[in-house]
Amino acid sequence: MSRPAPALLDALVDDLAAESADLDARVAPLDDDGWLAPTPAAGWDVRDTVDHLRSFDRDALLAVTDPAGFAAHVQGLGDGAGEYVERLTREGRSTPTADVLADWRAGREALAAALRRVAPGTRVPWFGPPMSPASFVTARLMETWAHGQDVVDALGQDRPATARLRSVAEIGVRARPFSYAVRGLRLPERPVRVLLTGPGGESWTWGPEDADDVVRGPALDFCLLVTQRRHRDDVELEVSGPAAEEWAGIAQAFAGPPGEGRQPLGARR
Repeated sequence: MSRPAPALLDALVDDLAAESADLDARVAPLDDDGWLAPTPAAGWDVRDTVDHLRSFDRDALLAVTDPAGFAAHVQGLGDGAGEYVERLTREGRSTPTADVLADWRAGREALAAALRRVAPGTRVPWFGPPMSPASFVTARLMETWAHGQDVVDALGQDRPATARLRSVAEIGVRARPFSYAVRGLRLPERPVRVLLTGPGGESWTWGPEDADDVVRGPALDFCLLVTQRRHRDDVELEVSGPAAEEWAGIAQAFAGPPGEGRQPLGARR
């Protein structure tokens, strides 16, 4: 029996809170040098990464609680929409680190509370198409996990895979058409079957069973690929079929223009 929509939403909000708490525990003890450690995202340090999450949790709260206000906010960006992320990054660097951390904590708690009150059937506006509340939370979870990976890499840490990756993988699969559209490419008619192994050995599957194109491997590696946190050469995925091969080279789970991805780890060294 599937869970009722409110129960599913609460579970997703719980997962988002847990993912945020994991990242919080990694950055809270850092000294100034730790906050300024460069991440694999070009030009961004750990502090920039947390500030980015702070800024977009703030925008998410506005979208959930005041859709008309959020629409006016997006319209007000005008021709500067493409520079919005970098503008926020520059502005955020003038905020004391302690305030960035405190604001991120308060903002994500307010967002979680607001999300739990969203009425079923609501469409939440965002910078792309409006989303269901569940999809909206999943997108925030994916972004928090992906930027958390940047912090983990910057600090030279390990992060165990969790069942929360199921949501990250889900949005990665569903974003396949977007990965083509954002590049002005035509989505192949050939379907792709995705067969992943979760951190507990469980199987997560998407796509028709008889598809000739298949992506198979650990869920963690798939999530690293679709969030562009690892180059394809650095993940243990079995990719077969021309449509699957093409998608693996351009997969993008996040909104916005085509990402630059990551260089192979060997090239970085």
